Amino acid sequence: MNDRLAVFNEHRSRLYGIAYRMLGTRADAEDMVQEAYVRWHHTDIERLRAPEAWLVTATTRLCIDRLRAARTEREAYVGPWLPEPITGTGSAPPADAESELASDLSVAFLVVLERLAPEERAAFLLHEVFDSGYADIAGILGKSEATCRQIVHRARQRVQQDRPRFKVSEAARGRLLERFLEALRTEDRSALLSLFAADATWTSDGGGRAKAARKVMRSGELVSRFALGIWRRYLKNQTHRLVMVNGQAGLVGFKGQQPSWVLTVETDGVRILSAYAVVNPDKLKGIATLDALPSDLSTLLEGDRPQPPT
Repeated sequence: MNDRLAVFNEHRSRLYGIAYRMLGTRADAEDMVQEAYVRWHHTDIERLRAPEAWLVTATTRLCIDRLRAARTEREAYVGPWLPEPITGTGSAPPADAESELASDLSVAFLVVLERLAPEERAAFLLHEVFDSGYADIAGILGKSEATCRQIVHRARQRVQQDRPRFKVSEAARGRLLERFLEALRTEDRSALLSLFAADATWTSDGGGRAKAARKVMRSGELVSRFALGIWRRYLKNQTHRLVMVNGQAGLVGFKGQQPSWVLTVETDGVRILSAYAVVNPDKLKGIATLDALPSDLSTLLEGDRPQPPT
């Protein structure tokens, strides 16, 4: 029994990393990992040659089934659906491959993954993020290696097309968010407008549980007006902190001690290209209260100066 649990715990973080990236919520990810354990508990592990492969396969298949069901649920979701944010630097599920993509948990990246079909998403994540070979992916999905290569290739093209990449340090992202917050505090319209790209977007996730825009807002002028409007009406008297959100610098607003919204952005290092605001309280339950945050978060603003986009 202890050996069985020890083997499972050895791979738990990898399983959770797969499940969170597949499903975008901690509760679903934890449920899938727990269900994988239940199945593991009732399996004759003495006959398994590769326990890790068995666990990854079980978790991935569970996630594919859950994602298919979730797609129907998300079609009925009120307004845009965004992943549940993870704050802090130590809570993010790890990946394996040592590449820029491997450590990418950003909300923007997970939003792009939402556009992939469940098996496509699984194949892409396993190969590009968790460094699985095509033979392993073929065994997990029950398809040929050639088919899996095609699936990953198509998914990679879609991800690259839908999400241009820029080399931006977290210090630069943090400083941009500080400027954004200062422009809101001073209600400086021109300064706020200058921070957004002409074709910037703003996506709000309220889920019908909090007031939020029901559609993605587009154009820097519209987005800046919208941001200033919600600041004046809802956010002006809140406390805001710069924190790490899904591995990137982000903002959390607090009403009293409780988090009320989380904001992350995509940027080229100069302007905000896309903003993602999660205000659904169901997705903020895992965010620390204000008094639990470090008092000094200035280290997020340290580091290299902004790098030019690539």
